[in-house]
Amino acid sequence: MPVPTVRTDSPWRVLLVFLRLGLTSFGGPVAHLGYFRTEFVERRRWLDDRAYADLVALCQFLPGPASSQVGMALGLGRAGGWGMLAAWVGFTLPSALLLVALAELIVRQPALAAAGWVHGLKVAAVAIVAQAVWGMARTLCPDRQRAALAIVAALVLLAWPVALAQVLVIAAAALAGRWLLRLPAAAAAPAPQRWPLSRRGGVLALVLFLLPLALLPLWAAVAGTPTAALIDGFYRAGALVFGGGHVVLPLLQASVVPGGVLGNAEFLAGYGAAQAVPGPLFTFAAYLGAAAHWPWQGWVGGLMLLLVIFVPAALVLLAALPFWQTLRGRPGVQPALAGVNAAVVGVLLAALYDPVWTSAIQGRNDFALALAAFGLLVVGRCSPVWVVALAALAGQALAWMS
Repeated sequence: MPVPTVRTDSPWRVLLVFLRLGLTSFGGPVAHLGYFRTEFVERRRWLDDRAYADLVALCQFLPGPASSQVGMALGLGRAGGWGMLAAWVGFTLPSALLLVALAELIVRQPALAAAGWVHGLKVAAVAIVAQAVWGMARTLCPDRQRAALAIVAALVLLAWPVALAQVLVIAAAALAGRWLLRLPAAAAAPAPQRWPLSRRGGVLALVLFLLPLALLPLWAAVAGTPTAALIDGFYRAGALVFGGGHVVLPLLQASVVPGGVLGNAEFLAGYGAAQAVPGPLFTFAAYLGAAAHWPWQGWVGGLMLLLVIFVPAALVLLAALPFWQTLRGRPGVQPALAGVNAAVVGVLLAALYDPVWTSAIQGRNDFALALAAFGLLVVGRCSPVWVVALAALAGQALAWMS
């Protein structure tokens, strides 16, 4: 039987909420998690900090774009399967359509991605991530042990900045939490969160996730066409990459550049454009599908490869959620989850420095702008939408004055 769920929103409502986020969520996956926390934990109260951190921890374990998977799960929990689809469409389609529309322009003018307003968006991401670290640390690291776990996690990731390290750090934090943390009785109960999924459905989703991994390489080898090669390469990129975001880029480059369907210069120009638009970096696939020299070049190819790269992320999430709900409800698991939640804070703290800080803060003016944005968010409690817009304007003004 499906797990009971309380649906308090229609898919259309979920679509509108995520569409606004899809139009304004600049800064990459870590910043997206900050936007989501502000919108769904603080503002709308769809779930509490512990349930949100548990969900983030699960999606960090899974292959694929973590922020998009968090959004899909939030839509699923709010309005069922159609809500999951609505959340993905709202959060993903704006940037995907923009990248497809800009594909030819970016190929001709790669300097567009270096505009001053784009740099202002990166600085705004520093403030967004800092706000997320600040808020989650206060809730999820209330004692010395969990604060220490967060700091150690950040130190390890700063010293060993690879995707595998993130997975290992979270796993180690789970073990440390299980054996070292002693939670108060009130903290031992898991935050209520229900998913409209059964275990049988989870197993079916896992089978559907694994089958293309086995069959698509065979199709690509037999067919020997650019279409088969690109679909196989993009599905594997979405299914096998851990860490999401920037980690997927080498896999995508290996799928398009060596085969000659796109030049390396065009690839890098599109990558710059992908960082200049809101939404998940995986929508870079839409640019590649539109710009690549293959039978489906243009809008059809862009949307086709966009679907191909996101399908495995959705399937592996559906496969994991039914078992995650059962596991997280057991009392003995809660100390381990508390350790994982503390490590998630450390992950965000490390990402605040690299790549968010290192790619955005280049001098005193940038630091002043980031500090002002952080003050507006935390002290002034301004909407992130307005803070992002002001940061973009300020970044362009600074570029004109330099």
